[in-house]
Amino acid sequence: MAQKQVSIREIAELSGVSVATVSRVINNNGRFSETTRQKVMAVIREQGYETNAMAKGLRMRKSNTVGIVVPDLNNSFFADLVEKIEQQLFETGYSTIICDTARDPYKEAGYLKMLEAKLVDGLIVISGLKEFDSQQLSRHVPIVCIDRKPNTNKIKYIGSDHYKGAQLATEKLISAKTNPVLLAGSRDSPSLIDRIKGYQDTLSKNELPADNTSVIRLTEEEEQTPDTRRSALREILRKLMTKSQPPIGIFAVSDTLAADVLIAAHSMFISVPSDLKVIGFDDAPIARYCYPELTTIRQNTDEIAVRATSYLVSAIQGKTEQNSSINKLVDVSLVNRSTV
Repeated sequence: MAQKQVSIREIAELSGVSVATVSRVINNNGRFSETTRQKVMAVIREQGYETNAMAKGLRMRKSNTVGIVVPDLNNSFFADLVEKIEQQLFETGYSTIICDTARDPYKEAGYLKMLEAKLVDGLIVISGLKEFDSQQLSRHVPIVCIDRKPNTNKIKYIGSDHYKGAQLATEKLISAKTNPVLLAGSRDSPSLIDRIKGYQDTLSKNELPADNTSVIRLTEEEEQTPDTRRSALREILRKLMTKSQPPIGIFAVSDTLAADVLIAAHSMFISVPSDLKVIGFDDAPIARYCYPELTTIRQNTDEIAVRATSYLVSAIQGKTEQNSSINKLVDVSLVNRSTV
């Protein structure tokens, strides 16, 4: 037998208070005593009363939902970060809509329209090829950008210290008696620009040549599939091994790319770390599954997730302080494993 749906008016009558008071208790806003709250909540539990979340959201223009826009969930670093953000938001009472744009600006624009239509209370935008333009949105919602510069200082930016991470990786490879090269994909991003600068400045500081020949970029065509990527990496390794005496040092700008370097090296019977030393970036889960285990730069995804969600939830609830616009970079660290 279906349970009878009680109305808010009936809850008010059974509690001996006004409808307005019941509404304030349910929404946890406005003034009421703890005694009143307990009395109303006891009746709500006893009657099995449930609010209609959709109707309430339409009425209050709130949904207790946050949109997360991410460029590539196949990337283990992004997947790990999104999982931690989702868990943080769930613990604070917010559900999430996760949108994988596949690095496609048209797809991103479509997702933003969809998230607006669903009345999300806030947005977390992770990485991307260019600045995030808040003018794509027709209404104001709190936004946090992670590793993607916004086009206005009214949007909170949270990012790792990519420049320092590149310095740590390059110094480690130099101390291991290599003249390191930097290996990157075809796509530019603010974080990649910082990593290249940190790498080149560290070469210059150590009186090593820091010209463009030390930065090796894969083409879009080479990046199409794992097979084309690894084929291109084998050719790169052949040239490096021919041109220079081992050990060769490679700073790969992501753990995914570093893992492909290790697979290519293994197929060519290149010994790691004796003849080839590799450092990645992110300390994504894949780093611990590589063989040998990957030495890498750790981005603190726990701290990034906590900072992003705590700021966003505060902003949604109107509690953001003036000094919250100060954008302090999240520290990074070198994780020594077995590839150097």
